[in-house]
Amino acid sequence: MNLKMRMIGLIGFLVISTVFVIGLFLHYFLTDTLESQLGEQALGVAESIALNPDIGAAFDEEDPSSVIQPLVAPVLEATRAEFIVVGNREQIRYSHPNPEQIGERMVGEDNERALLNGESYVSEAAGSLGRSLRAKVPIRSDGEVIGVVSVGFLAEDIQELIGDYSQEIWLTLAVVGLAALLMAIGIANYIKRILYGLEPEEISHLLFQRETILQSTLEGIIAVNDKGEITLLNERAQSLLLLDRSSEVSLIGKPIREVLPNSDLVEILKTKKSMDNQEKVYGNKEVYVNSRPIYYEGALVGAVSTFRNKDEIEQLTKELSQVKQYANALRAQTHEFSNKLYTISGLLYLDKKQEVYDFIQMEQDTQQEWIRRLIDKVADLLVSGILIGKINQASEQQIELTIDPDSRLEFPLSDVQRDALLSAIGNLVDNAIESVKEQPTDQRFISLYFTDIGEEIILEIDDSGKGFSGGEESHLFEQGFSSKQGVDRGYGLSTVKQLVLRAGGAVYVEESDLGGACFVVSMPKEGSK
Repeated sequence: MNLKMRMIGLIGFLVISTVFVIGLFLHYFLTDTLESQLGEQALGVAESIALNPDIGAAFDEEDPSSVIQPLVAPVLEATRAEFIVVGNREQIRYSHPNPEQIGERMVGEDNERALLNGESYVSEAAGSLGRSLRAKVPIRSDGEVIGVVSVGFLAEDIQELIGDYSQEIWLTLAVVGLAALLMAIGIANYIKRILYGLEPEEISHLLFQRETILQSTLEGIIAVNDKGEITLLNERAQSLLLLDRSSEVSLIGKPIREVLPNSDLVEILKTKKSMDNQEKVYGNKEVYVNSRPIYYEGALVGAVSTFRNKDEIEQLTKELSQVKQYANALRAQTHEFSNKLYTISGLLYLDKKQEVYDFIQMEQDTQQEWIRRLIDKVADLLVSGILIGKINQASEQQIELTIDPDSRLEFPLSDVQRDALLSAIGNLVDNAIESVKEQPTDQRFISLYFTDIGEEIILEIDDSGKGFSGGEESHLFEQGFSSKQGVDRGYGLSTVKQLVLRAGGAVYVEESDLGGACFVVSMPKEGSK
């Protein structure tokens, strides 16, 4: 059964059970009340007859029934009692609804308390007219009991009266129950609608899934309601923002101003505008924050912020940059060898076998010389690899890239130093290639020099490009700034500077002897961050 049918069934069962219990109670209460009222009514009629002096005086007459019967008959008709019987101490009737019963002995055997003890009471017994509810009152003369008055209502008539009232009660309760069932159906439909038709099992599964996703995501998440109170946060947010992880429950419901005074969420609730890539510092961690308002059916109901570790993003950027550099290097090398194969193919077509042999030998000697020189002078294979790739990339674009013969890098690099150096070589050489491509073919020069002599590692890259115009040098290392046209620019130099700074070094730019720009990177050998 789905949620709707279960709700209708449960509410319907509750309504029917309640109506049934109330019906039984009302039936019992009505029966008891009617019997009590009719008993009190019968007792009152009997007492009024017993106190009638004419009734008591008639007992001394020769034929008491001739006096008593006419006195009782109007009362019987007025009270709508089933019978009014007056009898003497021997229980001989002086009045009865059926005149033929006058002079006969009273039936029921329940007169003793009235005749012997002088009590007035209500009893139920079977008489000549059937089972009835009757009131018994003694008739007194000069203080002595001389007879008894019996006023009664037939039980069958009482039950019929109770049945009439009960029918109305049960009909009313049935209408109420039907209305409650219709309301139950309406409530079930409403709840089903606001739950988007989901079943409880689906909701619990989605809740578990949401919690799992929320806690496993690598981004920190904090959400607030329209009052600025925290409604959600995950473990990653607590870690990035240096919050106490043991107080997650206690943080829920607290104002965001108290937990994170410099949060953008309060401003988001006021302005209803998003804020992207805002740099914040929490403790010693730098994070990027994206904040968004949350709307439900067109109304602002809260806001959410996501936090990303700046170091992790920069690490990914660096790795992506390195992969791109390796890909460019391989592409350049592939293109260069393709051109050389075309040259060999042309020489073979011209049947210049000796020239082919000499060309291959020359290229082999050149490649081996570069590889030997770099392997001998550069201890780190990754650095050697990127240098060879950049040489081929420059050669493909008809750019002369030379490495100073005195260059050497034999000091074993730490991971931080290697990352900084690879990023510097890749980005700075790429910038130099783009710069000198605007020069005539015979004026495209790039020169590299690196050394680890002394206490520092030095990398110097010169180019014959156009250099930088006045004022650009102060903004070169700012994220997003670029002197070139196009999108996705302005990140290479800022990444280089951040990685070099992390390694404890520095980056400088000055005018090159070749006419363009000269970038200098320096990093201490020891004590890198």
